[in-house]
Amino acid sequence: MTNNNVDLWRVLLAGGSGTRLWPVSRKLHPKQFSTGITDSSQTLLQQTALRLDGMGISNTLTLCNEEHRFLVAEQLRAIDRLGPIILEPEGRNTAPAIALAALTAMAEGGDPILLVLPSDHQILDANRFAAATRDAIALAAQGQLVTFGVVPTEPATGYGYIKVGQSINETGYKVRTFVEKPDLETAKSLLSAGGNYWNSGMFVFKASVYLTELKRHRPDVFAACERAVMDMQQDMSFIRVNQQAFLQSPSISIDHAIMEKTQHASLVPLDVGWSDLGTWGSIWTCSEKAQSDNVTRGNVVLHDAQGCLAVAEDRLLGLVGVKDLVVIETKDSVLVCDRARTEEVKGLTDVLQKAGAAEVERHREVFRPWGKFESISSGNSYQVKKLTVKPGAKLSLQKHQHRAEHWVVVSGTAKVTKGQQEILLAENQSTYISVGEVHRLENPGQEDLELIEVQSGSYLGEDDIIRLEDRYSRT
Repeated sequence: MTNNNVDLWRVLLAGGSGTRLWPVSRKLHPKQFSTGITDSSQTLLQQTALRLDGMGISNTLTLCNEEHRFLVAEQLRAIDRLGPIILEPEGRNTAPAIALAALTAMAEGGDPILLVLPSDHQILDANRFAAATRDAIALAAQGQLVTFGVVPTEPATGYGYIKVGQSINETGYKVRTFVEKPDLETAKSLLSAGGNYWNSGMFVFKASVYLTELKRHRPDVFAACERAVMDMQQDMSFIRVNQQAFLQSPSISIDHAIMEKTQHASLVPLDVGWSDLGTWGSIWTCSEKAQSDNVTRGNVVLHDAQGCLAVAEDRLLGLVGVKDLVVIETKDSVLVCDRARTEEVKGLTDVLQKAGAAEVERHREVFRPWGKFESISSGNSYQVKKLTVKPGAKLSLQKHQHRAEHWVVVSGTAKVTKGQQEILLAENQSTYISVGEVHRLENPGQEDLELIEVQSGSYLGEDDIIRLEDRYSRT
């Protein structure tokens, strides 16, 4: 069933760091952009963008921060769901972010119903979610601000709760009150009392209704966002709002800004196998179990293991004689954790952050708009990387103050600019870039270009790049 007479916009909230899912999720590559979180080969962002297909959604609008913009664009382009991407100058929580989306949507001349979806949730029953969404759309068309309340399955303390009041129709209820994340005893009483749902953080409403309620209850947020979109700049698929204006907005959630205050808040119950995948423990809970309640992904071998979650990204991972463990292996890190204490992984990442560990910021494999690079080896005054450049892509015209580079083509064809000279390199050919020499790398072919880059010099940081020209508008 589609909604042919309703203008629907899918709004994807793609911010967030997901630090409790380290080492897969990292600051520059958080969980919504990662594979290995679920059984799907698609990332959580891609799964969310494809969710509700067939409902007549006319546009997909995504919000993310500056440092993730090319990841978002590339992943949405890969599934043919690339639409406008609003870049938040700085995270200000959900109320200002959704305001930017609503103002942008209304600037197109209509008043669409917005389906606001965090991009890092899992929903197992797509058909039932679509049915609940249709119910929410019907309420939104009547001027309601609709949220989805997840039917609780346990007295969870990691979620907020929503108490409902009288029914609106057969499928919806008026919202009575919001409850912050409770302690265990309070969660048990909420569960036994009935009429209480987990707060999913997903919403459906008309853009105009949201903005009217925001202006009524938080005029400071509305005014800042309205000024921010008055000076929007289009940059490829990206929309840049006025930074100075947007930063005048307080950081506040949609719940605190509007939903707890409005007279138009309603709830549609949701029983679809939902999880916000907030911890490795929740991933074990919502995953299909194999023998002895184990969940494995990648090259994992178990012997006499029970109740474990084991994820191997790069190497063979073996577990023997253990119980209720989480073991996560990536190319540069390994996490071993009691499954009952996965909430505390954030404390570990806080320690790593204070120590300045690169492993909390980025993976060995780093994505760029032109492709990606992987750090293979490093030592005193040298670093070795593998670069993959997409067909037709080119790096910025640049130079380095502290390092020289030696490039060896592994496969494909490289077009190299060196000063005023342009050369073509085929497989097994190489070139040398001296310190301070202006250069650029480009892939003129139809297949990926792969090459090995050997850096040498007194300083090898990524900030030793002076860009003279860049098609991706990077500074």
